[in-house]
Amino acid sequence: MTSIEPRFFNRELSWIEFNNRVLYQGLRKDLPLMERIQFLAIVTSNFDEFFQVRVASIKRLLMESPESVDSSGLTPEMVLRQISARSHQLIRLQHDCLKNDILPELRSKGIVYAKPEFFTPQQSEYAQNLFRNEIFPLLTPLRTDTEIFPTVANLSLYAAFLLKPISGIRNSNEELKGDDDKPRIAIVQVPQGISPIEWLPTENHTKVFACTEEIICEYGTQLFPGFAVEETMIFKISRDADFAVDEDAGGNFIHEMEKVLVQRKSSFVVRMTSNTSSPTICKFLMERLNLNDDDVYLVEDFVDPSILPELRSTDENGKYSFPEWQNFYPTDLPDNSFNSEPFWDILKQRDILLHVPYESYEPVLKFISDAADDPDVLTIKMTLYRTGKDSPIVKSLERAAQNGKQVVVLVELKARFDEERNIAWANELEANGVTVIYGLVDLKVHAKILMVMRREAESIVRYAHLSTGNYNHKTARLYSDLSLFTANYEIVNDATQFFNLVTGYSTLQNMKQLGMAPVTLKSKLLTMIQREIDRSDREHPGLIIAKMNSLTHEEIITALYKASQAGVKVLLNIRGICMLVPGLPGLSENIKVISIVDRYLEHSRIFYFQNGGAEEIYLSSADWMSRNLDRRVELMFPLLDRKVFKEVKEILETYFKDNVSAHYLTESGNWKRVERAEGESEIRAQEVLYKKYKHRAESVNKGPKIEFQVRRKD
Repeated sequence: MTSIEPRFFNRELSWIEFNNRVLYQGLRKDLPLMERIQFLAIVTSNFDEFFQVRVASIKRLLMESPESVDSSGLTPEMVLRQISARSHQLIRLQHDCLKNDILPELRSKGIVYAKPEFFTPQQSEYAQNLFRNEIFPLLTPLRTDTEIFPTVANLSLYAAFLLKPISGIRNSNEELKGDDDKPRIAIVQVPQGISPIEWLPTENHTKVFACTEEIICEYGTQLFPGFAVEETMIFKISRDADFAVDEDAGGNFIHEMEKVLVQRKSSFVVRMTSNTSSPTICKFLMERLNLNDDDVYLVEDFVDPSILPELRSTDENGKYSFPEWQNFYPTDLPDNSFNSEPFWDILKQRDILLHVPYESYEPVLKFISDAADDPDVLTIKMTLYRTGKDSPIVKSLERAAQNGKQVVVLVELKARFDEERNIAWANELEANGVTVIYGLVDLKVHAKILMVMRREAESIVRYAHLSTGNYNHKTARLYSDLSLFTANYEIVNDATQFFNLVTGYSTLQNMKQLGMAPVTLKSKLLTMIQREIDRSDREHPGLIIAKMNSLTHEEIITALYKASQAGVKVLLNIRGICMLVPGLPGLSENIKVISIVDRYLEHSRIFYFQNGGAEEIYLSSADWMSRNLDRRVELMFPLLDRKVFKEVKEILETYFKDNVSAHYLTESGNWKRVERAEGESEIRAQEVLYKKYKHRAESVNKGPKIEFQVRRKD
């Protein structure tokens, strides 16, 4: 990263360095082979979204305000140039690793990648039959010499063919002959309903695979009778997806959202990735798609490496994958049966912390399921942001409504790339009697909260579940998140106010425990940072420890600089983007920033303030970003139960001991791996946490065996 203004790193360039840390995991020879492939695939998926959203927005800014300068001192043109240079560099590293390291390692394990030109006669015959019978009927070749260029689908693989009429053969479609000075090029979308990898027959014990798009290129001549294929190329494009629904347009909000989804299909092209086999086709597509050299990423093989995790199916015994990690049922709860007693009585006595994926997500599913079936439960309210497919949570909510309970669900339709799925969920919930609220005008509701109201002994008792992560049972196996079950009166009272505000006409009352963006959360954070400054001195310096996904809010960063200048020690664990510059004398020398990328996606947000000895810890759905604190509805909640507080403080401290998967940020913007001191033991935070929960579960399950000796009369 170069040309960086001292006080703030550029947001986009910082994100690219996060993807570099993901790439680093793929380059590590000490990691299992299939996990390395997975990390390399994630690099591609990350870049796909980055170009669709962030690069698209900068390209638009370049057209609208080319002379504007961001807080890092860069114009849009300068940012795009640096994005291109660094992205090209990382993608080259990714593909060099695939070609020179991963593929040879796969071959040594008996898993062989075969390009069509190296097929054996048996494999060639098999591939031709496969193409003719399974693939050919699904293909639709499209001419490109028409007045309107055919629509190329976003993130879909295509095969392109440069054609030449065969001499002496009269074509019924005379127009296709065209002008001899213009290339005759056809494009064919690779069908998305078929496997991206095809397994070929072999005479030995090896497993041989080929890519479907390469088979299409090899045998695609059958699509163009009367023409010879001179050159072929495989490509994929990324389109602008940085659209917002017009919330002032009036009419049906779902209809307006569906219009956004349609717009994405034909928005401007941001980049193209292609193999290097045809300069003629590449140049032609660049002209038609309005791309320059910086927008084109040429690779030798695997235009889309995100298909490669399909190879995990060959690892039947898990020899080339991470050792399996269980998730354990929380020991604070009685047992893991859905038929066990509900949690109501436990939560009246104490709060319960859940740490996924080390602990099972079953308690959340059980909590909602119990509420749906309990005759004393009157009302269930919750927010849904990214719920996932086949959600048991949605099924429980529908069952609750069918059981006559009041069920109110705020479904955020504006969750990017999940809009279509969320529209479907909303329609299904409404059809089953659930009251659905479609978010708020001009604000995304990103808060994760669930409330249950239950009649008990002539009064209504309220229970709440608040989380740093989404209500998604599938990502709960992959994302590290913390959540809290509580019946604390002040928290559930604040939660009631929250739902009244987001579902009706209510001004925000004074919340005693919850911080809510965009109303009070930012001011509360700034107040606590200032409080740390006020209570810090040379003998007793203040301490702020925070873990989050990204840090970009300039007002918060400025406050942290001020804290550092006052002697407050600031420890930050930032998984992704960090615009704060650490280690600058006189500005941020007391700030340390680390990042951990490992087998689980670090997703929890934890904020610790020493507060002159009266320590406080908060969990939140919000990162310290402008979008979270100023343009989204978020919640931050305190840990008031001392056992839960101690547990989370230990978790937070564990992350800063990592010397295996951690990197630290330098004042130049580079991330360097945390090195172990001589003689220091390896500490891998995620492994430490896993072993802790494993030991806890085993201790409870084993327990002391008590034998009773019966006295008998002689």
